[in-house]
Amino acid sequence: MSDPLYLSLWFADFSGPEMLPHAFAVLQQFPFSAQRPGITYFALHPVSWNEATVLERRFPSGIDPGQATLIAAEVVHDDYAYVFEAHWDLWTPDAASANWVLEPAPVKFFVQGEEFDDGAYQQTGHIQVDFGLDSYFLQPETSLNDQTRAKIRDNVAKLVEFSVNVEKNSGTSARLLWSESEESLAQKLVARLQKVQ
Repeated sequence: MSDPLYLSLWFADFSGPEMLPHAFAVLQQFPFSAQRPGITYFALHPVSWNEATVLERRFPSGIDPGQATLIAAEVVHDDYAYVFEAHWDLWTPDAASANWVLEPAPVKFFVQGEEFDDGAYQQTGHIQVDFGLDSYFLQPETSLNDQTRAKIRDNVAKLVEFSVNVEKNSGTSARLLWSESEESLAQKLVARLQKVQ
């Protein structure tokens, strides 16, 4: 069964002035889609996720991370959360042709101030990256063969490379790749790929 997949990041200092430089550093590591480049959506949430947004902007052509963080920087508060949406290209089976295609897959970045939603960052991270369903990395509905295994490995390599680059270049003090079911992606991958052998 497919499961939402997240990367949670914590930083030693995430006070108001430090939030967006850290967010920018994370966004700079992201391998944006060639087909849907840049940040395509931005939202600003005050106080908690239950409150209505105070700002939402869509960018159909995409804007670069620097522009997006400058928009966010106009309103910086420790009790606000900032949502950035982008896309990256992942291999997906095309049912019509039985071929694999690189398609833009959405990814959301949630940047939470330390006073936002009663300190929700303690559980989910100062920055939480929502990769969507782990089916992109497991392809559970696709028949198992060498091509499937290669495409799964390509998608997983992109995930691993992004995670490693974030750790090296964003100043994070801790990170955690996790899913809602708490099943390890690595264990699910090993089980899936062993069936291909």
